[in-house]
Amino acid sequence: MTFQQATQHATQHPAALTPQRGYHGDYMDMLGMVERLHRLLLDVIKDEFERLGLLDINAVQALLLFNIGENEVTAGELKSRGYYQGSNVSYNLKKLVEAGYMHHQRCQIDRRAVRVRLTEKGRNIRKAVGDLFERHSLGLDEKAILDQSAMIYMNASLKTLERFWTDQIRYIY
Repeated sequence: MTFQQATQHATQHPAALTPQRGYHGDYMDMLGMVERLHRLLLDVIKDEFERLGLLDINAVQALLLFNIGENEVTAGELKSRGYYQGSNVSYNLKKLVEAGYMHHQRCQIDRRAVRVRLTEKGRNIRKAVGDLFERHSLGLDEKAILDQSAMIYMNASLKTLERFWTDQIRYIY
């Protein structure tokens, strides 16, 4: 569906627009959608891994490996760089190291910090997630579910929201 089609659909179907609820209601709908989409993404990854017989890693850990990619980072950098959005980062890193998906090494300068990077096994997981996302991208495009202009608009809107929320955290004091 193109952005124009989605807009037209929304204006033709009263349930799609909620003018009586106003801006706050639409904002609350968006918050719920962002949360549901994240959970659905994790479910999609979980289902793919079950299909592939990869049962020793969960979707959060797989997404973490995908986001780290070829970088070498500390646990603290994971959140600041946006690679990891959940809690229990140290738990997930420990499990990934124990399962052989990541290497870890103490930093030479700050011995308290540990740097992590993917092993070959971790890179295979990253590839599986990347292949899944590639298939989804092709399917969305081939079936004309979302055109690129709609995705560009959504990405710009979400980046604007991200900046707003970041500013709310930064300027709280």
